[in-house]
Amino acid sequence: MTGLVGQATAATTTAQPAPSAAPSSPAPSAPTTPAATPATPAPKPTKTSPTSVPIVKPKGRSGPAGSLLTTGSKGVALTFDDGPDPDLTPKLLKLLAKERVKATFCLVGTQARRHPDLVRAIAKGGHSFCNHSWNHDLKLGKRAHHAIRADLERTNAAIRAVVPDAKIRYMRAPGGNFTPALVKISAEMGMHSIYWKVDPRDWEQAETESNNSHRDKIIRSVKRNTRPGAIILSHDYAQPATIDAYRELIPWLRKRFHLVALT
Repeated sequence: MTGLVGQATAATTTAQPAPSAAPSSPAPSAPTTPAATPATPAPKPTKTSPTSVPIVKPKGRSGPAGSLLTTGSKGVALTFDDGPDPDLTPKLLKLLAKERVKATFCLVGTQARRHPDLVRAIAKGGHSFCNHSWNHDLKLGKRAHHAIRADLERTNAAIRAVVPDAKIRYMRAPGGNFTPALVKISAEMGMHSIYWKVDPRDWEQAETESNNSHRDKIIRSVKRNTRPGAIILSHDYAQPATIDAYRELIPWLRKRFHLVALT
């Protein structure tokens, strides 16, 4: 199978490949709190989209429920979850622009609605959008099919309220908790499901661990585990050490890999 990057018909997708146990990333504190009901109702569930993407499980690349572990090419993809964050996302966007690197932002719908200026800035920077659910519901994949679809549609609508022509070709389950239903419905909506190959566990910082120590741990993990084709999981939401880590990591990665946004 050819690579994901740049293909509209590619197959549907931390440090360890395709674990059978539940993924490690927990829900971040703020996105897990449901936001107040917006003035306009969520879009009603729709039938199968004509832009449905095929669900395939390439040997060696399949994550939970057939999600993707790799880009399908030699390119390495940087993905940032749970934002946009009003403090950290602008810093990350500035760093990416300076290094001329594109990334994929997995947005939580409530955060996208709160910070439309940042959604616009992500699009202006030429980065890719990924649907990361409305409020980071860790049990989303186990809900009724109509509820799953409504959640994903509501998130897409929040992004497109700011960027009407936004291409949202990817979905990442909260906490990596993919289910066959979630992957299938996402595909029907034209979105590939992406897991990850590298998880530096940037979201897991002990109370006694300093930001500098946490930053160094992230750097070591990414350097040790990244290989061609890897999808790297990181967070721009509430993780200042992550932004500091990527100030060193991006130049290091650029010298060794072709960094790509999933497009």
